[in-house]
Amino acid sequence: MISLEEVRQAAERVRQVAVETPFSYAPKLSETTGYEVYLKKENLQNTGSFKIRGAFNKIASLDEAERAKGVVAASAGNHAQGVALGARHFGVPATIVMPETTPLTKIDGVRSYGAEVVLHGTNYDEAYAHAVEYAQSRGLVFVHPFADDCVIAGQGSIALEILQKCEAPDAVLVPVGGGGLISGVALAIKALSPKTRVIGVAAEGAPAMKLSFDARKPIDTTGVRTIADGIAVRDTSPVTLAYILRYVDDMVLVSDDEIANAILYLLEKQKLVVEGAGAVGVAALIHKRVDLPEGAKVVTLLSGGNIDVTMLSVIIEKGLVKSYRKMKLVVTLVDKPGSLMRLTEILKEAQANIVQIGYDRTSLDLKFGDAYVSIAVETKGKAHQETIKELLRQNGYRFEEEH
Repeated sequence: MISLEEVRQAAERVRQVAVETPFSYAPKLSETTGYEVYLKKENLQNTGSFKIRGAFNKIASLDEAERAKGVVAASAGNHAQGVALGARHFGVPATIVMPETTPLTKIDGVRSYGAEVVLHGTNYDEAYAHAVEYAQSRGLVFVHPFADDCVIAGQGSIALEILQKCEAPDAVLVPVGGGGLISGVALAIKALSPKTRVIGVAAEGAPAMKLSFDARKPIDTTGVRTIADGIAVRDTSPVTLAYILRYVDDMVLVSDDEIANAILYLLEKQKLVVEGAGAVGVAALIHKRVDLPEGAKVVTLLSGGNIDVTMLSVIIEKGLVKSYRKMKLVVTLVDKPGSLMRLTEILKEAQANIVQIGYDRTSLDLKFGDAYVSIAVETKGKAHQETIKELLRQNGYRFEEEH
């Protein structure tokens, strides 16, 4: 295993490309959770993720002969950009294997750093297998996203920055996928602040490391499904599990709904754009997945901010519906002049702002002479929505609510 000194050496190296990201108190989140919460904002890091630290440290550790050959990595996003930027810094040829389903914005992001992109497979595991074979067949250096001591040491540099700002936190919450981030962070935290609890947070849809932590041995899963694509890892690495079993105090799971809620919370309350993997710590706090003394000083690591805008829009839309700020109804009315106008007048009386409307008179479910109106309105909470529905009933409208 690596030492604290190796983490310190890595921290010196990564300063060439990585910024010391903001560390700040989160008053609203503290009030919501009952803890004294601080945020380490790696979502504001160069490339939008902590991954640049480990990737750069790995490439910086290569000798001249290894760099001349070039490096290969497999990634759907953050690690890819970290490797590409690190390789460009040292003038090293880089090839990144990405799944064929990777969004164009992420592919363009990697290419913008000068790396070659190879699209292969329908998921990360297939891309990873191809990347390993690609590297071996060409004699290139494979930069693993997490199961590598140099990568782990680079990620651990975050812990040094945290402890410079917050000398002895009661707990540090760290996202967990493959385990490279928490391995480096936990090692450094325990070396410098042994009483600080290090708690890993994984997604329910990618529970391999949590299952392995509980069983004290590697356990792989058959598949993953989560909006937190940055921690969507199917198999457990024995390398990172060894660090985790030695240095991590606890590990918890959060659901996709809880992650989505945390993303929206950070966007609205903290004015921060954070991807699913980066928001899991906040999700664990908001939804009481951790058990700490009231008033405990807690640091939550926001590991990245590279969320696909399409996913973000879906999360916002669902969040508005769940928080009773938007309501979707399908209303049945008589298909004759003035019917739609009367419906909109009722909604106006209820002070409901119409943001979307559709009219369907051809559905096979309809009786002749009827029409469906699908309508979305902005509302002011649950009580307001109940008022709107009661007004519709009083005026004889039949409707169904969409969720």
